[in-house]
Amino acid sequence: MKNKRKSTICGQTWKNVFWETNSNCGLGEENELSTGVAGREASSADLSGIRRGPIVAALIIGAFVSILNETLLNIAFPELMKEFGVTAVTIQWLSTSYMLVIGILVPVTALLQQWFTTRQMFLSAMSIFLTGSVICAAAPWFGMLLIGRIVQALGTGLMLPVLMTTILVIFPPEKRGGAMGLIGLVIMSAPAVGPTLSGVIVDSLSWRWLFYLVIPLAAFSIVFAGIYLRNVSVLTKPKVDVLSILLSTIGFGGIVYGFSKAGEGSWSEPEAYWTIAAGGVSLLLFIWRQLAVKEPLLELLTFKYPLFSLAMALILILMMMIFAVMIILPLYLQTVLLLTAFHAGLAMMPGGIVNGIMAPVSGHLFDKFGPRALVIPGLALAALAAGLFIGVDSSTGTGYVILLHVVLLAGFSMVMMPVQTTGLNQLPRHLYPHGTAIISTLQQVAGAIGTALFISILASGSKAYLEASDDPASRGEAVNGFVAGMQDAFITGFVLALLALAIGFFVKRKKTEQRSTTNPDNNIEIT
Repeated sequence: MKNKRKSTICGQTWKNVFWETNSNCGLGEENELSTGVAGREASSADLSGIRRGPIVAALIIGAFVSILNETLLNIAFPELMKEFGVTAVTIQWLSTSYMLVIGILVPVTALLQQWFTTRQMFLSAMSIFLTGSVICAAAPWFGMLLIGRIVQALGTGLMLPVLMTTILVIFPPEKRGGAMGLIGLVIMSAPAVGPTLSGVIVDSLSWRWLFYLVIPLAAFSIVFAGIYLRNVSVLTKPKVDVLSILLSTIGFGGIVYGFSKAGEGSWSEPEAYWTIAAGGVSLLLFIWRQLAVKEPLLELLTFKYPLFSLAMALILILMMMIFAVMIILPLYLQTVLLLTAFHAGLAMMPGGIVNGIMAPVSGHLFDKFGPRALVIPGLALAALAAGLFIGVDSSTGTGYVILLHVVLLAGFSMVMMPVQTTGLNQLPRHLYPHGTAIISTLQQVAGAIGTALFISILASGSKAYLEASDDPASRGEAVNGFVAGMQDAFITGFVLALLALAIGFFVKRKKTEQRSTTNPDNNIEIT
């Protein structure tokens, strides 16, 4: 039997969407999708009096600081190796551990967001991140620096899903594109700014200043959020399934670590393939456990929503390509075109800036025209750029490489946030924490897999070229070998881009997004 009730979607005209007061806007859309006790509990959240602008500002400040830090340290690796007397394999743990901790922690955040309030989660996350930054800045030896990075990763892993879940709660579906676009501006631009900013700081000051500058930003984020951030979550406090947490940790941690090691060229080492195997088995057991228990750690029934499943497939492919390009292109610029690390960072910056600028623009266009108007042209641009990258060699000019990078990232920026928003919009509200946790986890897993896959293809192509060369020891042939391997990698990227384009044709606007928001008295049917 269906129970009808009146629901005010919004009594305002949305002229100033980010700074207006929210009078339960957007709850009506979720009610028709929510079923059972969880849905009724979610719809009872009181969002009256919520000012979106300060909340979004608080989230963006925290996100920028955390995500900037993820790529800030990479260019300082050579200096850190000299100061602490460690090898390249050891120093790589500063990056691997960061990705590993986030990959392990993020699945658990779906549970944590149902036990702790928005303020508790965000302020705790940023406080942990600040503590890690202080440890890194003061680290007298490598072990302490590594501990600091792990603590920073704990904070980042807790914060990112809270960021997306909060946006979903305080904005109705028809206005989420613009809000998610602002988040995309931070997520896309911060990694691009990181290497260049790091190069300037390391060249003129000390690597410790990479953390000295982050500390006041993190502190400001905590103070600002303490003043303006409001609780928007509903606490259901589900049962804690320790076995699910254990299986999740081994599964996602093993896959991220194993593929990260393989990405370092260690496919032949037991440490790589046994870790991946253990992670895969644990992940299968984790999936079985989530489908069997009454209150799963990560609700996999989100995948019964077709647009969410399509979005996850696209995010997996695109994140694999993005991480691979972030690794391969700087290597090409420094190894083949002989740019310094700093100038390579500068060459990568235009693409990152365009990517960041396009994110909010894409968000607003998404709200107006829906996902297909952005996703299909964006994927076509990405496929075009990937195809043109196949022809790049040792004689290619830096300007042309920068142009292709800009086109590639412009295409990505037209796809990522619209696809995420489309997928999450189809979920009922009580599944928001699970949906955002799945997206954040998938991004880390895709990054590890993509890096390992493309680096392996590059190494294999380079090796095959040099084995057929008459003078494999010469500098010229080494460069040609790298180019041959890179071209093989971009052929794979081109195929993946075409696959993503084919999937993109099935993405469409969700029906509830098409409902007019001018009538405040829409009838909502609850099953």
